[in-house]
Amino acid sequence: MDPQTFLDIATTVTKLKMYPYFDIAHFMLMCMAVRDDIPQGTPGSPIFSRKHPLSLWLSSMLLCFGGGIIANMLLGEPLIVPLKDHRAILTASAVWYLVNYSPFDIVYKVAKFLPFKLVICGLKEVQRSHKVYHAVVHTMKIYPNSYLVIVLIGTLKGAGSGFMKNFERLIRGFWIPGSNELLQPSFTTKAVAVAATVFLLEKLNYITAPHPLVYFGVVIFFVYFKLSAILLGIHDPFAPFENLFCAIFMGGMWDAMRRAVTKTETKEETDVTTKTKEDKKND
Repeated sequence: MDPQTFLDIATTVTKLKMYPYFDIAHFMLMCMAVRDDIPQGTPGSPIFSRKHPLSLWLSSMLLCFGGGIIANMLLGEPLIVPLKDHRAILTASAVWYLVNYSPFDIVYKVAKFLPFKLVICGLKEVQRSHKVYHAVVHTMKIYPNSYLVIVLIGTLKGAGSGFMKNFERLIRGFWIPGSNELLQPSFTTKAVAVAATVFLLEKLNYITAPHPLVYFGVVIFFVYFKLSAILLGIHDPFAPFENLFCAIFMGGMWDAMRRAVTKTETKEETDVTTKTKEDKKND
């Protein structure tokens, strides 16, 4: 492809408006995530969405706006700010209603159909890139020299639903203490942290490529790995590097050596004991 054409495409992607299509894709995936996370009741019991609609709506809204709520809490800004946009609230509520209460469950089934799911996930990843970039820009204005804070807020804005999940589960009366994003960070959280770092390096002029190319590269990165996870089952490309890092720097190599030494000593003791028994038996 001609470099100028590629740059024009990247510039167009950078200027895309998130409302309504990209935001609707985000809202739909969040509402579906809440629905899929609800434990299945016993046969004949009322469906959760029919019995507890308020709890279900509030849980869905927390995931839809979770990144902004958590980021505002850390930045000392009002937590309610992400909910002040009545247009976004109405749109998210309409999506929530259609996902859970559409006739014959048609909206949920269509959204789960693979071709439509790929499109929705692709739109969502474009919106994620937009969130991360603007979070980095906003935080740099408040804390220009706090690089850790900048990357942290960018990560939370882009992957806030993962960190909000435990709280929204409490609203639904569902609690899994051993499952949270800090104990088991998902690939999405790791990828968003990398993207926030890339945008930070760009703002610090360590990356000198044109901004549209950097932004478009992050979009392609998110979309590619999301679609790979759906189509090919690739869930965490960072895992091999993490395992190698932990083995070298987090004590894994020394633990393996200690186990090997302990196993050798145990084997030698067993051999000595066996030989002693045989000698006594021969005598």
